[in-house]
Amino acid sequence: MTIADQVDTPRDDAPVTMPSLDMDAVRPAGSKIRSWVKLLIAVVILAAIFVTLRLTVLAPKPIAVDVARVERGSVELTVSNTRAGTVEARVRAQLSAETSGRVVELPVREGDHVEQGQLLLRLDDSLQRARLQLTIEDVRAAVARSEEACLAADLAVKELARAVELSTSGIATDQQMDSATSERDRSQAGCRAARATVDQARAQERYSRAELQLTELRAPFAGVLADRRIELGEWITPGPPGLALPTLLDVLDPTSLYISAPIDEMDAARVKVGQEVRVTVDSHRGEQFAGMLVRVAPFVEDLVEQNRTVGIEVDFSDSEIAGRLLPGTSADVEVILDRHDNVLQIPTGAISDNDNVLVVVDGQLEERSVELGVRNWRSTEIVSGLSEGELVVTSRDTTAVKPGAKVEIGGE
Repeated sequence: MTIADQVDTPRDDAPVTMPSLDMDAVRPAGSKIRSWVKLLIAVVILAAIFVTLRLTVLAPKPIAVDVARVERGSVELTVSNTRAGTVEARVRAQLSAETSGRVVELPVREGDHVEQGQLLLRLDDSLQRARLQLTIEDVRAAVARSEEACLAADLAVKELARAVELSTSGIATDQQMDSATSERDRSQAGCRAARATVDQARAQERYSRAELQLTELRAPFAGVLADRRIELGEWITPGPPGLALPTLLDVLDPTSLYISAPIDEMDAARVKVGQEVRVTVDSHRGEQFAGMLVRVAPFVEDLVEQNRTVGIEVDFSDSEIAGRLLPGTSADVEVILDRHDNVLQIPTGAISDNDNVLVVVDGQLEERSVELGVRNWRSTEIVSGLSEGELVVTSRDTTAVKPGAKVEIGGE
């Protein structure tokens, strides 16, 4: 038997046996695939839910911003005061007493209108009136003595004339002539002395009348009593010579009010008499008063903490409006140096330090660079970079107000 005979070769008619499939091994692989599919679906669903929430419930709310519309108008180049100005009166009198006395009459109160020459205050004048009456009587006595002396002088002149006639006839002696001449000269001198006494008595009367007038204070002009620092019955004692007298009554003309204000020395060369001025007063918020620059000080008037200023004065265009203001009230002035009409303008506060603005475009903020023209603290001319009707943000209260932020208009 050969080796080949010994090999167990299959026969052609022998059945073929196939290898069996292990199902237990196949099942775990299918389960893993299904698990991954489910996980992927869950992730997609969660992502969709997150995106939906992000776009709805969790979406950041738009930032409320205040805006202003780009529109056409007038823009002015102005110069403003560096510190608050003051409402003052050009016609003003602070009255003081020149003599001592007790106040017995005080017919006006603060805020009352007074006419020129109207009595404002009277002191007890009984002593002055008594002295005046005495001087009046002295004048009468002096006049009587003067008349007597002058009548005697006239008589002496006539006696001398008779003596001359008698001397011509040889009746009167030289001694009689000398006596008549001396009597005439003496009586005429007495007449002149008596008349001088009358003049002296009348001067004393005028002095007494002037003393009596010192017991009264009268309005030097028509105006308003702005301040009264004395009351009925109080005693007034003027200060010693060389010292300022205390003010008792303050009278001013309300139609003579003006504004005195300081401007920086750097702006002094740009302001000129005759320029238009806009005035705002703290006591009349929201109102503006027209005025004109009437004075620019020719020198530096003030020096406070190294800040040098030049004083200016502004008259109101309407004196009736000026009459509504109170002297001493603080005020601000804007001297109008230049004006551009019918130009694009926006509030000055909408412009950043680098001349950029934030524009609202489809609910989002877009930053733009703009070219500026004349400007003041309220509004600025836009030469280029913006179009009429666009909205610009006027305030940047938070860092969230920036380019790309979604916003809603809080005010326009």
